[in-house]
Amino acid sequence: MVASSALPPLPLPPHIAVAADAAASIPPPSLKTPTVRSRLSKLCQDGQPHLAHQLFDTIPRPSTALWNTLIIGFICNQMPHQALLLYSRMKSSSPSIRFDSYTYSSTFKACAETRSLKLGKAVHCHFIRCEKNPSRIVYNSLLNMYATCLSAAESDSFDDFPESRYDTVWTVFKKMPKRNVVAWNTLVAWYVRTERYAEAIRQFRMMIKTGIKPSPVSFVNVFPAVSGVERIKLANVLYGLVLKLGHGFVGDSYIVSSAIIMYAELGFLDIARKIFELCLEKNTEVWNTMIAAYVQKSCPVDGVKVFLEALMFAGTDLDDVTLVSVLTAVSQMQELDLALQFHACAIKKCGELPVNILNAIIAMYSRCGYIETSFKVFDKMLERDTVSWNTMISAFTQNGLDNEGLILAYEMQKQGLEADPATLTALLSAVTNLKNGEVGKQIHAYLLRHGLQFEGMGSYLIDMYAKCGSILRARDVFHNNYLNDRDLATWNAMISGYAQNGLAKEVFATLRQLLDEGLTPNCITVASILPACNLIGSLGFGKQVHGFSIRQLLHQNVFVGTALVDMYSKLGIIKDAENVFGVTTEKNSVTYTTMIQGFGQHGMGEKSLSLFLSMRHLGIEPDAITFVAVLSACSHSGLVDEGLKIFMSMESDYNIKPSMEHYCCIVDMLGRVGRVAEALEFVNELGEDANNLAIWGSLLGACRTHRQFELAEIVRKKLDRMGMEKNISGYKVLLSNMYAGEGDWDSVDKVRKDMREKGLLKDVGQSWIDFKGTLNYFESKDQKHHQCNEIYNTLDGLAMVMRDADYMPYLDSNMHDIHQIDE
Repeated sequence: MVASSALPPLPLPPHIAVAADAAASIPPPSLKTPTVRSRLSKLCQDGQPHLAHQLFDTIPRPSTALWNTLIIGFICNQMPHQALLLYSRMKSSSPSIRFDSYTYSSTFKACAETRSLKLGKAVHCHFIRCEKNPSRIVYNSLLNMYATCLSAAESDSFDDFPESRYDTVWTVFKKMPKRNVVAWNTLVAWYVRTERYAEAIRQFRMMIKTGIKPSPVSFVNVFPAVSGVERIKLANVLYGLVLKLGHGFVGDSYIVSSAIIMYAELGFLDIARKIFELCLEKNTEVWNTMIAAYVQKSCPVDGVKVFLEALMFAGTDLDDVTLVSVLTAVSQMQELDLALQFHACAIKKCGELPVNILNAIIAMYSRCGYIETSFKVFDKMLERDTVSWNTMISAFTQNGLDNEGLILAYEMQKQGLEADPATLTALLSAVTNLKNGEVGKQIHAYLLRHGLQFEGMGSYLIDMYAKCGSILRARDVFHNNYLNDRDLATWNAMISGYAQNGLAKEVFATLRQLLDEGLTPNCITVASILPACNLIGSLGFGKQVHGFSIRQLLHQNVFVGTALVDMYSKLGIIKDAENVFGVTTEKNSVTYTTMIQGFGQHGMGEKSLSLFLSMRHLGIEPDAITFVAVLSACSHSGLVDEGLKIFMSMESDYNIKPSMEHYCCIVDMLGRVGRVAEALEFVNELGEDANNLAIWGSLLGACRTHRQFELAEIVRKKLDRMGMEKNISGYKVLLSNMYAGEGDWDSVDKVRKDMREKGLLKDVGQSWIDFKGTLNYFESKDQKHHQCNEIYNTLDGLAMVMRDADYMPYLDSNMHDIHQIDE
């Protein structure tokens, strides 16, 4: 290695894992013309490869060593394309020019950095023809080139034969006459990159068996494989080997960071923390890794504590990654005061905040519910990247400002920035929330025009169309666009779409197709199917799905548990709903809300109230929907004072502003117990917020129930002013029945005539019964059932029995007369 002492190796850019090993394996070329070569090398080391190139062009017949020096110089200065051009020029310069191991190893390195598989294969062919006795250095670079290019590039030739894509690296490895630790590291990293974790671990073991001592990079490469196979015992064995190899390995920052990530992903943050503490010389990367591990595992408080330790640790140089991680932790905590403090800390640390930190600050304020502050930060940014726009658009949609998100996306396009998958995902969410199918179609058309594809796109489109009521379009996307490429998420979106649109038969038909495809339903599938059992009233099928979830160990999932509680509640089996709720270990606010709602629907208001009050003691914060459920439960059970107390606490104790649904619950609650005048007073105090048909319609129903006809007239006039004719027929029918109760038949005729002229029809009720596995549906005056004659004969018989028993039906509000009028 005389050349190494004569000429120091050029400083290579810092890369991790295989790239670092491959770069380190390329020594400087042999020295033949010291003066010229030294000058070329010095210029490249000083970051002036263009001057080196000019000097090189003055040499009439450059030697192989000089060609190699400039090629390596270009690579070290992040100019691999120029290195490849220089190799091509060298190849065509003179038939007598000789290519050596350094030429090929450096050129393979350039091919790897440019992800140029075709050029790499061409150089490989040239190498096979010309190099009779290739060195181990060339093979290491060749192996790295295929591993890098094949994992990064998806060329057409390899798309059709995916198995060859995986075999090439192994084939090159097998043909190597001698293999050092660099080659083994490349192979292990390749298997990890292609997600074949068990094979990566097997090759690591083979390396140990052959007597090759692992390097720090060996552990950096194999630790992700252990996370992938989720084997904590194996993780302990490998880290034990690290301890056995001594301080040089235990204190290596790359090994420490990789081990922290491995144990964190395996769910053992305590062990990750111990490894962190064992590292006596913590650099910035180690601190960042520990903070990020806590953030990724939703332990933001611990992440913030580590950050504060880092601030007090002498010599710690925190960077942008540190600040982004801790700002993300504060986002998870949703504490505005803390957010303001860390925003100030970032300004003090950086002065002029870079774009990536500003993006994190926008997201932080958004998660804290201060969308106005997020937009102020965004608006004052001097420079914005695509992530900035995407973060702000997502912030709007996540805070219910979907129209603002769409407007901002339009502004983003005007600025000349192209929408990426993150932008389009946020826009599809906004359109779904708005149920704006027209804009949804425009986004879909944009995707088709630009040929964009991203993970989950099919399920996003299906979900969007289904929630916008365009179930046929959702079906078209499912059948036409993803016929041969349906993942489980796509199937789940279609099943959920059918359920949301009340198409129970299609839900079960799609489930059958899913099973025929050999796919196994997951927790999302089960949670999507269970609502369909409510639609058809099939308790038997619901129990079958429940049994399936138990066998597949899905029943403890929060989504499945919540859906089961909802199903049993709506099918009238409240005891089973309560049992499921009790045994479900993972519960969130939605689970509690569903159980509260179930108790309320079954007249068990006190249980609803008790469960609601227990939420805070358990650290589960109720949301606006939870309050609707508990207020509705109080209304159905006559717990007026308790309900009013909860309503008054919404803003003061929970920082939740009441909405129209909450106001309707209060009006209904007061109206049910006869406090109609108080309900009217409450509505009048709402001012502009009371301009809603649902509130006044609820008040009208209370007036009819408690025969408050004078107040009803006031409510009727208010409804007329609000344009009641635009609404469905329900309020008109209610008003007609109220007039009938007074015996005001002229008004009844007037309302009914108005309904006929406007084409308003009373919604027909439907009931069903599951008899011997067959669902039987019934409607008023139904003639479609195949046993309708027998059913009507039975009803006539029951009527005769009732008359014989002197039973007199109670016809409230002269409903009999109204039905006669209808006929």
